[in-house]
Amino acid sequence: MNSRLLKKLLLNDNHTDILWWNAFKEGDRQAFDNLFRRYYPVLLQYGLRITTDKELVSDCIQDLFIELWQSRSSTSVQSVKAYFLKALKYKLFRQFRSGSMVQSDASADTNFELSHDQFIIAKEEEAQKVARVVAAINQLPNRQKEIVYLKIYQGLSYEELSEVMGINYQVARNLFYQSIKSLRALLQ
Repeated sequence: MNSRLLKKLLLNDNHTDILWWNAFKEGDRQAFDNLFRRYYPVLLQYGLRITTDKELVSDCIQDLFIELWQSRSSTSVQSVKAYFLKALKYKLFRQFRSGSMVQSDASADTNFELSHDQFIIAKEEEAQKVARVVAAINQLPNRQKEIVYLKIYQGLSYEELSEVMGINYQVARNLFYQSIKSLRALLQ
């Protein structure tokens, strides 16, 4: 699938998400179910970058959706995906603070790992390049790994990045730029 078509589909997905979000706020159970089915795998994948405890991540995602359904607040969102990612991140950090794993705050450096399966490519000749990129990304500081994952693999905008990571817009741009600059240096 070419990148232009993928971008167009993503824009349509965001529009659809907003429609489902607004319908869900009005009490539409089917719209809520659609959001859950669409975002559960994305949230699980993201949560497993923060912690390897799959059961904890799954429980937090389910709690998030239960709380959303019960409150159905009038929260207006620009990006449903960014809203869910941020909500899950904070929910996991609250779990860490109350459990045995302690995080100092929600913007702390997390042990954020990218797995090799994110880079599976059909052509064997590209596999070596991919391995180099993975090795280089895993050498980045944790915040840089997270922003590369969110920007490139989740397709978030800088506004969404700043919301999810709890940083302002310019810091998000600077951090991503610095991450790419570091990656280039590691890959040379």
